[in-house]
Amino acid sequence: MPWNALMQDTMTIGMTDTDLPRGGDFASEIARLETQFDIIRYMRRITQIFGFKTFLICAIPAIDVERLSTSTLISNMPAELLNKYDSLSMLRFSTGVRRLRETTTPFQIRLEDWEKESGTPGSAADYIAMLRQNGIFQADYFPVHDAEGGRGAVILMGPEAELPMTAAMELQMISIHVYNRLAEIGSVWRNSNTVLSEREIQCLSWTAAGKTSAEIAGILGLSEHTVNHYLNHVTKKLDAVNRTQAVVKAMKKGYIS
Repeated sequence: MPWNALMQDTMTIGMTDTDLPRGGDFASEIARLETQFDIIRYMRRITQIFGFKTFLICAIPAIDVERLSTSTLISNMPAELLNKYDSLSMLRFSTGVRRLRETTTPFQIRLEDWEKESGTPGSAADYIAMLRQNGIFQADYFPVHDAEGGRGAVILMGPEAELPMTAAMELQMISIHVYNRLAEIGSVWRNSNTVLSEREIQCLSWTAAGKTSAEIAGILGLSEHTVNHYLNHVTKKLDAVNRTQAVVKAMKKGYIS
């Protein structure tokens, strides 16, 4: 079966007509998203609908920035992948980021092609192996900008496939609306050093709902120790004295509602 036909099948497996984005319907749905966690959940659904594995939304890193995590706004990319990327200083060798600085047109990079590039360091081998283990063989980049001119990108990663033109156009429009909604929701651009992971936001949200660490562990399928680790870490990130203050600060910044 051709890749484009396979992608079309992947896009619609298990989905009803009402699940799939249609025309401008997504714009009103995105406008109703109230927190960054709402956007994470929305992007997880979009990622699955279009047959990808994971997503990352970032501001385009400046030339002197060395860590992708400092420019990342939201993502459900496995933490070990992002940590490995930064530990190897892969941002300096990123074909995707280099092209994002040069174009406003969506583009696609296959892992196989990137691996063969002469500028790819030998140290990238372990990272490339990790990508393959996580089912990531391709990245689709959608350059975006906010109302104030700040430039960023929505990056969708997953199996190697040729994205149909109609799907690419729809994803470009979704990316633009999501990026601007992120700008409207919170102070991410004014405080880009405070980046919360999906798990940290989930733990904070359930804490705000009155759940204990043990109860949150049961809900999320984690150990109580892991939940406490997330909550302690996010408390420090938000410069809060305790979890209660962390919840309040997270609400003010728009991470949770």
